[in-house]
Parts: sequence; structure tokens; C-alpha cells
Amino acid sequence: MHELVIRGGTVIDGTGAKAIEADVAVNGGVITAVGPDLGEAQREIDATGRWVTPGFVDIHTHYDAQATWDPHLLPSGWHGVTTTVFGNCGVGFAPAEPDRHEWLIGLMEGVEDIPGAALSEGIQWNWETFPEYLDALDATPLAMDIGTHVPHGAVRAYVMGERGARNEAATADDIQRMYEIVREGLEAGALGFSTSRTMGHRASDGEPVPGTFAQEDELFGIGQALGDTGRGVFELAAAGAAGDMAGDGPEDALKEIDWMHRLSAEIGRPVSFAMLQFDSQPNQWRELLDICEKTKISGANVVAQFAARPFGILSGHQTEANPFLNRPAYAEIADLPLPERVARLKDPAVRERILGSERIADGPGFGALLDIPEMFWKMFPLGDPPDYEPRPEQSIAGIAEKENRPAQEVLYDHMLKDEGRELLLLPFFNYSDGDLSPMLEMIDHERTVLSLGDGGAHCGIICDASLTTFMLSHWVRDRSRGRRIPVEQSVHRMTQHTAQLYGLLDRGVLAPGYKADVNIIDPERIQLHRPEMAHDLPSGARRLLQRASGYCATLVSGEIVMQDGEATQARPGRLIRGEKSAPSA
Repeated sequence: MHELVIRGGTVIDGTGAKAIEADVAVNGGVITAVGPDLGEAQREIDATGRWVTPGFVDIHTHYDAQATWDPHLLPSGWHGVTTTVFGNCGVGFAPAEPDRHEWLIGLMEGVEDIPGAALSEGIQWNWETFPEYLDALDATPLAMDIGTHVPHGAVRAYVMGERGARNEAATADDIQRMYEIVREGLEAGALGFSTSRTMGHRASDGEPVPGTFAQEDELFGIGQALGDTGRGVFELAAAGAAGDMAGDGPEDALKEIDWMHRLSAEIGRPVSFAMLQFDSQPNQWRELLDICEKTKISGANVVAQFAARPFGILSGHQTEANPFLNRPAYAEIADLPLPERVARLKDPAVRERILGSERIADGPGFGALLDIPEMFWKMFPLGDPPDYEPRPEQSIAGIAEKENRPAQEVLYDHMLKDEGRELLLLPFFNYSDGDLSPMLEMIDHERTVLSLGDGGAHCGIICDASLTTFMLSHWVRDRSRGRRIPVEQSVHRMTQHTAQLYGLLDRGVLAPGYKADVNIIDPERIQLHRPEMAHDLPSGARRLLQRASGYCATLVSGEIVMQDGEATQARPGRLIRGEKSAPSA
């Protein structure tokens, strides 16, 4: 008798193979059979009419601190994720000198917009070295599996002190010490090394992150640790990733790709870099992928991380990106609780004062950036359920043109909808005149990997950890114009494909011998909800959270960790130490 049988579902096995109607049997946390009529079980789950998929493997998150206090790593746990990798973009919390704790918090807060107060209260700092950090994670109760990179920023500051923090050039001795720390981390179980070179990533004091200007001798010297151990992925946010909008040069990405390929070929390890489509160079991503494809012959394995939906920020009365923040009349009420602020904003006299008031050029947050006419063409009411592929005429400027009203009045009225909870989508990247077709090309390309959800990060302006649900709801079922994608391809891209990059060959497939990480999904009900602001981080700090409907159950190692969107008490998650072999045939 089996311990568990998931009965009668539509099995989408993660390999891209055609879905089949079958049972899935689980014993000892492992899948032991997939097929019809698998016999009796101690427990059964009726999956009739449901998709049965592997758990999703999200390789780009920032749960470095949250993993020490939140076993479900929300919001990712709501979106079918059963394995997550953090320590991306060169930021993290180990190694850590005792007198560097607040500096590391400031680095993470500046780059990833995770409130420093939450980090200061939530992190216990019962480690100094990177292996000690892994041991601390290993001892933490978890609902999902986690893995992490060794982050360049922390390593550089640990070895070089203030010189490293301020991006001074590394000496040969510095590079050797960094090599040794990264090698030690890989041997202890790190899944790779990460760095950042974009000017868009800065600490809370405004300084570029450590490693932004690292020379090739440093990058290759550290990268050799991956080559010598035969372990890990070299992950980075490269210069040019976001174009001139982030302060990078428009051609920086093409310069960066050269050393990435030479490094990958030299160390024999994958290099994975963040890639976005941006307006000033709308087709550069194609050039980058063409180079990645052509350089395979030299032994390089360079893969672009991409997000399969518009990439930008969310604006509204709940977020830090509020177009009216630079207006003194709004500043007078900006600190009021949302219900009180909305009541004031509905007052015609307050409305007239705000819309007619002067602007402060250097006002707080994104106010000055957003409160300009050309940005109104980039602002789209998000709605509930959210629309992430709006047409240009759905923008604030498009609505204003149609209604023959000033755009700022249209903006004001839309931001007040649903008692001030409406959000505006500002797709700075991956949005080409209302058409996401370039994302389809990226989904199809073998030199890309679905990524950049940034779970746990950008708490005040973004919530993209829901990319997995978007793949199933929008790309598979709901897209109303242009091509959709088969559910088998969508699931493959979120399971086996992402797992393979990191050598996690024991998961991402529903077949005998693989980990019993499973999602049971209602294909008709799978749906994103509009993000909302919560104040549930340590110290009561804020973050945007986005829920979903349609996940009937999520299992990790055969135990239900989420059921109908609610967390259970099961804690089967584990720290992943290094690559995992595929089950023997």
C-alpha cells in the first residue's frame, strides 16, 4: 500500500512531454510511480480535473534574511514554489564581521528595498563565516527547500574592509583571500557565486555595491573557485542590464558579454546574467542571445535570466512610488493611515489644492520622476485581477486623451478607486507598445532561463514573485491577443529547466525516484489578485504581497505545506547543499 496517491489528475511532468491522465504515488517523500490505477494508499488526494505538476524552482530571490524567520517564504509559497535560490546580485549576509552587520543591512536595503528595520530586528546573526551561515539556515524550520550563493559584496567587505566597500581595486592577496572564502562556501554547499555591476544597484548610502567596478583579474580569480571545485553557477546583474535608465551605458551589456563567455569557457561553469528589454536599445537582447548561442562552440555556457512579463514598479497610495509625493499639499496628508488619507483626498478642496499645487524637484521617492507628462503614457491602472499586458490606449494619458481631460486629473481619480487600493503598473522594461511578443521569443530560446521574480525584495514598489502564477494564468490560458504557450512548456520552464541550471537534478520532474515536490492546480481558477501592502515584517515594516487563487495543494517531499492558499504546520523543507544527482534509471 502506498503512503500517498494523488488520484486521477492531468499530470504535466515537467519535461515538456504531453500531459497525461494518471495517478502519482508517493512513498518516503519520493515519487515511486506514475500511471493509471496505482492501487490503494494510506492517504489519497482527488486531483480529478486538476493539473498535477512538479513544484516550481525559483532561482532568483532575495530571502537571505527572511528564510531565518518565515518558513513559507511568502509570497513565493503562495505561488507553487517549492525550491528557491537566494543570495543573488552580490548581496547577502555572510561572511559578516560583527562590526559590519548594519553595513550589510544597508547594502541589502539599498539594492533590494527590504526595510532595514525589519532586517535589524529579524536577523539573529548567529554566524560569521559563510559555512556558519549555511549551518544556521540548516537548523531553521522550513516549509520549502532553499539554496544560496556566496555574495560578492559581503565577501569583498569581509576581506578588504572599507577598501572593498568603497570599490577600491583588489590586490593579488585580496583576490586570493576572496577565492578561498568562495571555495570554502562552495565546498560547504553554496550553489554558486553572485555579483552586481550595474549602476542601478546602490547601498542605502548611495554608493555603488562592492564589486561594481571589479576588474577581470578579480572576477576571474574568484570564478576559478567554481572551476577548481567543479561546482556552482556564476550569477550576476551585469552592467547594462537596465540600460541608461539605471545609469549604465547603452552598450555596456555588449561589453560585459565578452568576459562572461571567456570566464565560462575557462572555468567550465555556467554564467547566468540578468537581461531586460529597454526602450533605448529595444532589440539588444536579441544580440545578447545570439552571442550566447554562437559562443557555445568555445565551451561557454552563458544563460540570460529574464522575466516573462513587464518589469517595472507599482505606483499608488500604498506604495513608495506615488506621483503626488512631490506636491506639498499631498505631503501634508501623506503620513495619514490609508483610510483617513483617502477620506481627505475625496474632499474637493483638497483635490483642487493638490492638483494645483507646486512641485518639489527633489521630492521624496519617485514623485518627481513620475509626475511628468511623458510618464503618463507609461502608467496603466492595474485592476483586480491585474492586467500585465495593457494596450497604450489604456494608459493614463490614453484615457485622458479619450475623455478630453487633463491627465493628472485622470490619474488622481484612478488612484482613489477601491478606497485608494488601486495600483498603477509602470512597465519600464519588457514592454514594447503594449505587446509582450518579445517575451515569447525569450520563453522559446534555449539560452534563456525564467527568472528575476525577486521574491522577498523591492518591498515598497514591486511584487513579481508571482511570475509562476502569471505563466499559467496569462501565458497559458488568458492571453487575448497573440500566441499563448502550451501548459507543458510553461511548467517545464518553471521546473526541470530552472533546476537543471543549478544541477538540482533530483527535482522538477514527476517520475519515479524524483522528490515528491508537487502542485495540484485548478486550471479554471488559477488567478492572480492585485497586490496589497502588508505590515507583517519584523518591526511592523511594510511589504507588497500578492496572493493567488487556484492552488489546491502544494507538497514538499510528499507533505502538504500549502492547501487552498493557506499554510499548514508541515516543515519538510531543507537547505540544499550543492548539486543533486538525478535518480538512477
